[in-house]
Amino acid sequence: MKIGDKYIIQRKSITVDFFYKEMKAKFGMKLLSKKVGFDREITEKNLHRSGLALAGFVELFSYNRIQIFGNSEVKYLQSLKVRERLNSLRTIFSFEIPCIVFTGNNKPSKECIELANKKKIPLFGLNFATTKCTYFISDFLDDQFMPRISMHGSFVDVYGVGMMFIGKSGVGKSEVALDLVERGHRLVADDVVIFTKKGEGILIGSGTDLVRHFMEVRGIGIIDVRSMFGVRSIRFQKRLEIMIELEVWDDKADYTRTGLEQLKIDLMGIDIPYMKLPILPGKNLTVVAEVIALNYLLKHYGYDSAKVLKSRLTKRIKKKNTEVNRVIDYFEHDFE
Repeated sequence: MKIGDKYIIQRKSITVDFFYKEMKAKFGMKLLSKKVGFDREITEKNLHRSGLALAGFVELFSYNRIQIFGNSEVKYLQSLKVRERLNSLRTIFSFEIPCIVFTGNNKPSKECIELANKKKIPLFGLNFATTKCTYFISDFLDDQFMPRISMHGSFVDVYGVGMMFIGKSGVGKSEVALDLVERGHRLVADDVVIFTKKGEGILIGSGTDLVRHFMEVRGIGIIDVRSMFGVRSIRFQKRLEIMIELEVWDDKADYTRTGLEQLKIDLMGIDIPYMKLPILPGKNLTVVAEVIALNYLLKHYGYDSAKVLKSRLTKRIKKKNTEVNRVIDYFEHDFE
């Protein structure tokens, strides 16, 4: 199903300089060599353990990836004689490696630092175990290289459910989002929303660094939701769970009446529940949006109202009960 304007974005590479600055800010990464080779490009999101290459087997050496030197690699180098260690390191540094990360409390040898400076290959250190370092770096690189999609709309967290409102310009997406924020829900992004594919079946949405939590309201102008409603009215990212398209009521359109059939749209290979909401005078879209979120949560925990009613009707029809339209008995002495 086609919806609005959307643009797929995917990074081809990041520089070692960007990688170092981000990892330093997040995890305290240290520079262990001279500040050289920072213009090198990282083009792979996967990491590589250099053990076999250090031993001389380079036929399957993924040199274009970030190299991880953990306890095994460092202990192996320390076990070699000086000449053998130099030959092993020269083999590694003969390739165009983006950078090398030493994990734990491991430090590069003097020969390693000299060769790295000469070949302009930066050496970094992280004071975590190799498994944890690999997880941190891989997660960061996943964020950088995963495909992203840019969409026009308003993205709100309603009762913990990520709801994206789309539709034609001026249909009222921002107004619905603003009303939801006023009722205690949280704005993720307005106008331009960036969705990043995380693993299998997950899209994480966020705003741009420039716009953040600013919002344009027709007739008023630009407002800052965080300054106006407080920090509890926003969040920086949220998983996308429902896509809602707002449109002016069309007599010829076919709108869902029972909810038994769940429409879905495909975004980067992920099926996202989708529904279309017609706009009519007097229709409270904010309350409807809250009901959609609560109904989604009920379904998530195994209760589907439409299916429950359908099951009741089916059982009643099978029984051929003649009292289908009987009046419901009220409590005794209840005359309200």
